[in-house]
Amino acid sequence: MGIENLISECTAYDFKLMLEEKRPKSWLKSISAFANGLGGSLFLGVSNDGIVQGLDGIQHVCETISSKIRDYIDPLPEVEMIPLRINELEVLQLKVHCGNYTPYYYVGDGQRIAFVRVGDESIPATAEQMVRLVLKGSNKTFDSLHTNYNVKDNSFSILANSFKQRTGQEWNKKYLLSFGLVTNEGHLTNAGALFADDCNLSQSRLYCTRWNGIEKDDAINDAEFKGNILLLLRESMNFVKANTRKGWEKLPNGRKNKPEYAERAVLEALVNHFIHRDYTVMGGEVHLDIYDNKLAITSPGGMYSGKEVQNIPIDEISSDRRNPILADVMAQLDYMEKRGSGLKRICNETKKLESFKADRMPVFKSTSSQFMTIIYSMEYENRNTMNSLQVETKMGLSWEQVGTKLGLSWEEVEKLFVTLQLPTSISDLKILYGWSNTSKFKAKYVTPLIEAQLVCMTHPDKPTSPNQRYLLTENGKLLLANENSKTDAEENINRLIGKLSEEERNIALKLLQKGANTE
Repeated sequence: MGIENLISECTAYDFKLMLEEKRPKSWLKSISAFANGLGGSLFLGVSNDGIVQGLDGIQHVCETISSKIRDYIDPLPEVEMIPLRINELEVLQLKVHCGNYTPYYYVGDGQRIAFVRVGDESIPATAEQMVRLVLKGSNKTFDSLHTNYNVKDNSFSILANSFKQRTGQEWNKKYLLSFGLVTNEGHLTNAGALFADDCNLSQSRLYCTRWNGIEKDDAINDAEFKGNILLLLRESMNFVKANTRKGWEKLPNGRKNKPEYAERAVLEALVNHFIHRDYTVMGGEVHLDIYDNKLAITSPGGMYSGKEVQNIPIDEISSDRRNPILADVMAQLDYMEKRGSGLKRICNETKKLESFKADRMPVFKSTSSQFMTIIYSMEYENRNTMNSLQVETKMGLSWEQVGTKLGLSWEEVEKLFVTLQLPTSISDLKILYGWSNTSKFKAKYVTPLIEAQLVCMTHPDKPTSPNQRYLLTENGKLLLANENSKTDAEENINRLIGKLSEEERNIALKLLQKGANTE
C-alpha cells in the first residue's frame, strides 16, 4: 500500500506526526484496537490530514515502540515495523495484525482497557463488544456456551417434527448431544435453548411489519414473535405469504401465477439472518419489513469477519459462521448449505422469476452492528401497471421533488443522467465530474441513485467487478425525458449544441443551414 494513496484516517489506518513517548496511550490505543479488529497500520511521520512530513531518529522510534508495546499491551500483538522513504522523507509504518487471542488490553495508569476501531477512532470496547472479544479469544462461540437449563426440563417436539418432515427420518434424542445442543452433563447449550420448545432467550425475537407504501409510514399489519428459532422461521414465512401478493397473467386456457418474490430466496434470507445474527446483543431482534416494492430483513451483527458485505464480490464471500452449531443443525434440516453459498442462492432464485429485471437484484448491506437483506418485488410495476415513480414522472414529477429526497439538485446530476444513457464506467464518471476519490463519488451520486432505482449496474451480482458499468433505468430515462420536456425546442437545441465539440458543432450548424435552405 503506497502512502501516497492514503487520503485520510479510517478504520484500517491511523496517522501520527511523531511518537509521543510521554503519552504512549495516545497511540497504543490504536494498536489495541487494530489487534482486536481486522488489523491495521499506524503511520508515523504523517500529519492528521495525510501530509508526509517525515520522522527523525527512526531507529530510536522503533526501539521505543517495541519497549512500550511490551510494557503496556497485554497480550502481545503481532506487529511489523516497516521503514518507508517518500520524497526523501522517512516514514514508519507500524503494521498490526488481526489478533487471535483477544481482547488485547492497554494496561497503564491504573487502567486495563480493550479498544476497538470505529471509523477513524479507537474507543473503549462496550460490554457487548467485550463479550465478543472474549469469545473470539477463547475460541468459543455464543451458541456453544453452556446454560443452566436442564435437558430433562425441556422438550424438542418442534425440532423433532421438523426433522422428520424435512429429512424423512425419525428423530432420535441422541441427536441432541451429537448436534451440540446439550452437554455431557445434561445442560442445554445456547443453541439447544434456541431449539427448545419453550425457548427462554429474550433476544430470540422477531418483529414483522407490513408498511403502507414504499417507506416506513403507516403500518398496515404488524406482529411480534418470541422463542424457538424454528417457530420464528415459520411465522416469518407465514407473515410474508399473508402480506405479499401473487400476480398472475391471463392465458387462453387459464392463468399463470407470477409471484412477487421467489419463496426459496425469502426462506434462504430469513434462515441466514436467524443463524448468523449476533445473539450477544441482548436487546436485539430480527426485523422483517415489507413495503409495496420490496421486503427488507435486518438483524444485529455485521459480517463475522468484520468486513462490509457490499464491498465484497458475492462469489468471494467466505463461509465464516458466527454460530456454527445453529448452522450445522439447519443444514441437517436442509434449510441451508455449509458452503457459504446462501447469498448467491438468494440471487439465483430471484433470477429464476419470469419477470426478473437486472435492476431488481437483491441487495446486501452490512455495518459493524447490523446486516440487511433487501429483496425487490418483481411484480410491483405490473401490479400497478407501472411503479409509482413512473406514474408520477409521466404525470409531471420533477427532479426537484425526487432530488429533495436524495439531497441532490438537477444541476448536480444532469451530466450524469445524459452520460448514463449508455453504459459508463465509474472512472469515466469521475473524470466527467473532476473527482478523484471513488468512494466519496459513489456515496454522493451513484449509491443514492441506485437505491432510488434511477441507475443500475450492468453486473449487479459483482459490484466491484473491473467490468462494472452504470446505466440509467427506465425510471431514470423517463425522469430525464421529463426534465428535458420542460424547455422549449429552441432551448433544447442550444443546450445540445453546447455539449458538442467544435468539429461536431460545425457539422450540426451546416446541417441546420442546409435544412433551412431546402425550405
